[in-house]
Amino acid sequence: MKKKLISILITVTMLTMCACGNSGGKSQDASQSQPDSKVTESESTKENAKDDAKEAESSANSSTTATDPSGAEISIPEEVNSIVVLSPALSEIITALDLGDKVVGYDSYSADIEGLPDSESITVFENITTPDMEQLTALNPDILLVTNETFYDQENPFQTLIDAGTCVICVPNRDNIAGIKSDIEFLASALGAAEAGAALLEDFDTQLNELADIAAKIPQEERKRVYFEIAPAPDMYSCGKDSYINEMLEWIGAENILADQSGWFTVSGETVVAANPDIIFTNVNYTDDPVQEILNRDGWADISAVSSKNVYSVDNNASSRPNHNIIKAMRQMAEILYPDYYTAE
Repeated sequence: MKKKLISILITVTMLTMCACGNSGGKSQDASQSQPDSKVTESESTKENAKDDAKEAESSANSSTTATDPSGAEISIPEEVNSIVVLSPALSEIITALDLGDKVVGYDSYSADIEGLPDSESITVFENITTPDMEQLTALNPDILLVTNETFYDQENPFQTLIDAGTCVICVPNRDNIAGIKSDIEFLASALGAAEAGAALLEDFDTQLNELADIAAKIPQEERKRVYFEIAPAPDMYSCGKDSYINEMLEWIGAENILADQSGWFTVSGETVVAANPDIIFTNVNYTDDPVQEILNRDGWADISAVSSKNVYSVDNNASSRPNHNIIKAMRQMAEILYPDYYTAE
């Protein structure tokens, strides 16, 4: 996949012809000076060829040094022809930048993302956290995109690939909307799609501003308190401040009942009961009926959201992948929370 030019050393042997003038100081005639003229022309031609070869080699191997979102120093190739992406969130950004045709491998969670090559004609990695290094080495992509979930407990796991010429870009999962936008801008620039990235961010900002403008009109006394469930009982999982889901809720005019805690964490049933949310959202998609499971949960019958049956499923992909598509989950929740203010498109 890598184009490497082999430098050819051209050794030119010059035969110097010494023409003797007479003692009278007469100059050489045209026939005597012609051999020197031919040698000079040959030198120029060959030197130009060498310069052109060096310039072509420099262009093929040229790269830009940058710092990726994880803080690592990387060398980004000027020309990107092949990409492997091991994150569905990043895959959605790649397709939004119209770069899906450059993807030569992706994770199994990305298989259904529109804009990527068919899974039957491409290398699919079944494990994001520990991908098959032999497969990666065989593909030898120009760019490998990963998150902090891949080999998170190992030091320099991709050094062999880097030594072979692959640029490995790590984009840690973001905890806020500003970080999501920053990552989109970085990837668009790194992958030579700055114009598409600017258009994507402009559309994202426009929609965010629309939601914020509507949220500003919702009176404080009408604002709903929300519990957002990421994993069900018995090991319930949710989030507080310093998470993009918390910011999504606040952006549309809601209050996260766990905003007094930070990050992502397990939560007890007693905590939710005591907080008594008005609305419960769940993005669990691996149980038969996550909404009904919450409604039937022992000890939760007196929670306002449960007694009024205000428990709803939220699009898992849109709410669990930190990229521009969170706007879909935000609109979905906003229309459930405040139907009189937000209208479906």
